[in-house]
Amino acid sequence: MAEQFESPQETPESDATNPAPRSRARFVMPRTAAKAPATRAPHSVTRAQTRAARRAAGKPHPMRSFLTVAAVAGLVATVAVPAALTATGSAPAEAAVTTVQQVAADNAQSLVVASEASPAALERGSYTATTPEEIQAKKDEDAAKAAAAARIAAASASSSSSYTGVIADAIAPAGSVVRPLPFFNNFGTPYAGHKGTDYMVDRGTPIYAIADGIVVASDENGPGWGVYVKIAHNIGGQSVTSLYAHMLYGSRRVTVGQTVSAGQLIGQVSDTGRASGTHLHLEIYVNGSWVNAESFLQANVG
Repeated sequence: MAEQFESPQETPESDATNPAPRSRARFVMPRTAAKAPATRAPHSVTRAQTRAARRAAGKPHPMRSFLTVAAVAGLVATVAVPAALTATGSAPAEAAVTTVQQVAADNAQSLVVASEASPAALERGSYTATTPEEIQAKKDEDAAKAAAAARIAAASASSSSSYTGVIADAIAPAGSVVRPLPFFNNFGTPYAGHKGTDYMVDRGTPIYAIADGIVVASDENGPGWGVYVKIAHNIGGQSVTSLYAHMLYGSRRVTVGQTVSAGQLIGQVSDTGRASGTHLHLEIYVNGSWVNAESFLQANVG
């Protein structure tokens, strides 16, 4: 009896060696449930099967399909849009080209017209100045000469009378002081800045040296004086200079350095230079200072 009761207690050890189906089921199930849930195996197998099926069927991944479609669409847009813009903008481009051609043609026509003009050539030899100031000075000088010539022409037309008397080579003894003219009609009107006395008289009237002296200037074209003569004297111990201006062209009888005597013929009256009407312009300087010519003559003529 003791052996019968001990035998069932040792049954588990015999079961480990020869397990029965029900006892093995009880032993395996708890181990499986602890190590891996029953739900994961079917899910993992399903995903792998799905991928394999897609590869077998040749279907791409949805994300790859989307990226491929987007790239193709961008390429189509890049090619199609500029072509469409070029097609729609062809008319304005042609218009722009036409406009440029028309402008070029118009300019060419204007150039042809301009080329027909023949501007007067500038005579470089007529002006030696190079700066604007020198050019302006030259123009002023030319204008002054032209104005003087006009005044001379007008005065010559109004002064028709000419000297008809005898022209003597000398009218006074040496060492004396004489008047430069045998007579005169009237004095010219004085004005500011005018250094001299104007004796209005007929054209060709003889002009004489007022005293003994030496000719220091004799010119056919003086600065404003026209034909003129200048003589240096020693009168009463004073240095005196007499100037005779607006003389007749070709009438000078003395040259620079020549000694003359009082009353000696030196030229004839006219209106050369800057003059209005025929007259003698007489200037007198005593010791280098200008004095009134008529006052000097009245004080010194004997």
